Amino acid sequence: MPKMRKKADLPTKTCAACGLPFAWRKKWERDWDQVKFCSDRCRSTGVSKA
Repeated sequence: MPKMRKKADLPTKTCAACGLPFAWRKKWERDWDQVKFCSDRCRSTGVSKA
């Protein structure tokens, strides 16, 4: 079984819509480089909010 990582050790990004930081998630493992938004709500709002 793989060792668990602390959340502080995971990579983070800043959301393009709300400007808040968010951490890496397992579901984003394959396309982390393309992830720009922290949630579906921010993605649907787009960049115009910021």
